[in-house]
Amino acid sequence: MIRSLLLALVLTAVTHSALAVSYPLPPEGSRLIGAPITVTVPEGNTQPLEYFAAQYGQGFSNMLEANPGVDPFLPKVGTPLTIPQQLILPDTVREGIVINVAEMRLYYYPAGGNTVEVLPIGIGQAGRETPRNWVTKVERKQEAPAWTPTANTRREYAKEGKTLPAFVPPGEDNPMGLYAIYIGRLYAIHGTNANFGIGLRVSQGCIRLRKDDIKYLFDNVPVGTRVQLIDQPVKTTLEPDGRRWLEVHEPLSRNRAEFESDRKVPLPMTAALHAATQGADVDASVVSAALTRRSGMPVMIGGGLTKVGQF
Repeated sequence: MIRSLLLALVLTAVTHSALAVSYPLPPEGSRLIGAPITVTVPEGNTQPLEYFAAQYGQGFSNMLEANPGVDPFLPKVGTPLTIPQQLILPDTVREGIVINVAEMRLYYYPAGGNTVEVLPIGIGQAGRETPRNWVTKVERKQEAPAWTPTANTRREYAKEGKTLPAFVPPGEDNPMGLYAIYIGRLYAIHGTNANFGIGLRVSQGCIRLRKDDIKYLFDNVPVGTRVQLIDQPVKTTLEPDGRRWLEVHEPLSRNRAEFESDRKVPLPMTAALHAATQGADVDASVVSAALTRRSGMPVMIGGGLTKVGQF
């Protein structure tokens, strides 16, 4: 794969591999981390967009937001792909696990460390929602989990002409993968036997990760770790250097009608968002473009902005 010069510069600050993308924690008062990189679809490519997403620690939805118009099944040779590795940390405590369902990312703050590990996730499908506002903890961990589908889950599968057994033993074919981290009483952070679902709403309500990512969490997250689930499709930050940034994701549908509609789901225009996007140093046209484009990447909206950036 041909990498841009920007990739070489970013490697000094961001480490990426098959595991989580690891970022140095910014100082208090700052929440902007990383930088986007660009790669080029190589000659002879036969891989779908999911391949590039996995290679750079992104979810499918993250790549779709950042690369509108790219063929998800077979990106065209020579196409530049933006890897959205610049992020605004969620506006909450930097402790334990923070899951932002709106952007389909999991943030892990190792205790006593100075990094944040960011992993893409799959979440619950419409009607089988992953909780959106909840604070809990890691109750237990299970290697080689079995799966006992609920009667409702088996009925849903039956509607699609699929027969789901009452019990699925541990192993590679188990939809829960090889490791499970149980949070609260009813939900789990677990692996999967279908990596295409990372960055999509496909689960029965639990949080899915790729094989290497769940293994990393399983090995490093202690029982008792705080877990917070939030729903922040829009994130903002005023950085110590005076620059203002805005990151906008497609919000999750709130009901079946929104899920099935071709229209965009309305963004939550909160008082905090309104305050963050106002002021003499804010370019209203850039804010409007970012709210419309919803690229999932931070956009500078003020404090040194001289022209509209790319979305």
